Amino acid sequence: MEFNEAIQEYAEEPITTDAILRLLKDYKRPYDKISELVKQQVLTPVKRGVYITGPKLRIVGPQPYLLANHILGPSYVSMESALSYWNLIPERVYETISMTTTESKIHRTPVGRFSYKHLPLPYYSFGIRRIELTERQAALMASPEKALCDKIVATPGILLRSIKQVMDLLIEDLRIDEEQLRNLNTKEMNSWLTDAPKKNSLAMLVKTLSNL
Repeated sequence: MEFNEAIQEYAEEPITTDAILRLLKDYKRPYDKISELVKQQVLTPVKRGVYITGPKLRIVGPQPYLLANHILGPSYVSMESALSYWNLIPERVYETISMTTTESKIHRTPVGRFSYKHLPLPYYSFGIRRIELTERQAALMASPEKALCDKIVATPGILLRSIKQVMDLLIEDLRIDEEQLRNLNTKEMNSWLTDAPKKNSLAMLVKTLSNL
């Protein structure tokens, strides 16, 4: 079976070097072949040891949210990226933002920019959902509530000490519709406060949302 045909089995997922080497097991110099496939745009490298199918194949590749989970782990998509996915904010987001338990990093790749912001345990593990992107793709993403909390926790300079400050952030800065805010699960958000960074700011957020 030709490589271009065999690789289509992996089209909708990140492909590791080990997986590619298995497909190239009959080549005497498989790493040279990988370099050739990259030049031919059959493969696109997204980080060391991880590839996706390239534009020459003209087939569906993994979506950015799935790639974000694989470029650095453990991680889940959050902040503006998740808020946009849940249709809470109107703006299109031009980088994929994730949270991680490792150190904060930025990965610039041929298919986009992926940024990662550190969160401590156990707060990190709250409010993560598995979302179905396609029949063959799924990714870990913050719930709407967690994405909003993460935005507050991970953004320097956001300190919420009054209901007015919260409403200015939500309505004026993030442009979230007030009706959507009423649908957020404040009981769940409140359960995270004990273990959360910026407890006072998140408590004020919960108080504000509860009074809408």
